[in-house]
Amino acid sequence: MTSSTCSGGNFTSSLGTLVEQENPAIMTADKVDPNHPALKGSLTPPSNCPSAKVLNFSPGPTNLPSAVESTILRRCFPDPSTKRLGSMALSHRSPEFGAILRNSIALTRRVMDVPPEYEILYTQGGGHGQFAAVPMNLCPDKDAKATYIVSGTWSSRAVIEAEKYCTPTTISSINEDGSTFTTFPSAERILAEHDPDSKFIYMCSNETVNGIELHRLPVFDDVDNTTVPPLVVDASSDFTSKPISWRKSNVGILFACASKNIGHPGITMVIVRKDLLGQANPFTPGFLNYETNILAENVWNTIPTFNVDVIGIMMEWILDQGGIEAMEENSIAKADLLYGLIEHSNGFYGTPLDQASEYRSRMNVPFCVAGGDEELTNLFVVECWNRGIVGLRTVTPFKQGIYLRASLYHGVSYEETVVLANFMKEFAALHSISKDVGETTVVSTTTMKPASPDSSCVDFAIFSTSPTGVDMALTLPKNFKPNRYTKISGGMFVPPSLAPESTMLR
Repeated sequence: MTSSTCSGGNFTSSLGTLVEQENPAIMTADKVDPNHPALKGSLTPPSNCPSAKVLNFSPGPTNLPSAVESTILRRCFPDPSTKRLGSMALSHRSPEFGAILRNSIALTRRVMDVPPEYEILYTQGGGHGQFAAVPMNLCPDKDAKATYIVSGTWSSRAVIEAEKYCTPTTISSINEDGSTFTTFPSAERILAEHDPDSKFIYMCSNETVNGIELHRLPVFDDVDNTTVPPLVVDASSDFTSKPISWRKSNVGILFACASKNIGHPGITMVIVRKDLLGQANPFTPGFLNYETNILAENVWNTIPTFNVDVIGIMMEWILDQGGIEAMEENSIAKADLLYGLIEHSNGFYGTPLDQASEYRSRMNVPFCVAGGDEELTNLFVVECWNRGIVGLRTVTPFKQGIYLRASLYHGVSYEETVVLANFMKEFAALHSISKDVGETTVVSTTTMKPASPDSSCVDFAIFSTSPTGVDMALTLPKNFKPNRYTKISGGMFVPPSLAPESTMLR
């Protein structure tokens, strides 16, 4: 099997010339306008796109499930005739909002099986706020020690912020190239290299930028967890997608920004073990001080009332779908679909993590097109945008690189993932490559026509209520004609494991 890892191989630069000779009227890869909205991160497809909804694969913020969004519209924005205020208009200390707050916390505790020795807080400031809040709450002064597991972009940012408030030791899994991450340090290495005087051990369980995920938190076998510093987990992008071993992994604090899997931007959930309270640096701002906010029952300041309500609705939906086990099954099915396609594309698509890796993220699937060929990648992004598929390349403060990224949070259904996968198959068939060792790579002379209002966008009428009704056979355009540069094999694409049947939120 051809390796799926992109090497940035040397693809022919004559693609546009070849295409122009055969079909001078159609758009070619090297004629994509570099200022095209799709290449600037636009999430709004063309006005002539008649699809029922935009398919948003953004790394966050992103959509919530359709059933959740419908419930939010009905419950949080009531008709005036009901003489009831929605949560956005409620005072944070009103009895009505108090009921919403208690319900949201109780549902979160039930969904994630949070033990009674943990408090659940709703805070502001996002993940970056917690990069500061964690050391400020657990380290009384700058001399206090902490251990940071650096496994990607977000844990790297966290330790830079922590250096202002404590003295961190780092255990890094950076590759020899000095810039990429494709693994996590093992539990054995953490145990051997952590500073025993650390107030905590910090890690990010899913690195969205790097596409690596720790599917289960580390458990330090044969070690009394009371002798190991408590674990602090940034679970912003994978919270509610898998179970948490709170006690076995000695979790002290877990925080999650809402705008990936549990709600809208503007609120961050912090789950903190009670025995860790009362250690804060005296300069910790009140709105970041865990103990201050717990004593004030989550309303020390005005928290985003609407966002709290949305998290509660999202937790209801998760329970309705079958709980955390069903969420994990669906996440696995969606990720397997895309990774399987990449693996069986004869090298047309690639991903930085080898197929044998146990750390491939289920939430964020990075992939390159034709070894990172810029012209074909740009054409891919534009054609996706024309069809209502957005978010594969967004504006970030990080280096763009060769990889696109499909984020598969709860707001992306299995059926929507199938739409992306089918487009990827069609695009690969039209631009497939043949590779011979030691020879120049040749790209197909066939290119995809610009999307039209009649054919470009998503037709949701083709969907069944479950993945079992989706035809995963390779479907080629009616006018597709193989040529001498095209290489398609019968086993090019393999159907994924099937996700459980979904239901609507009651």
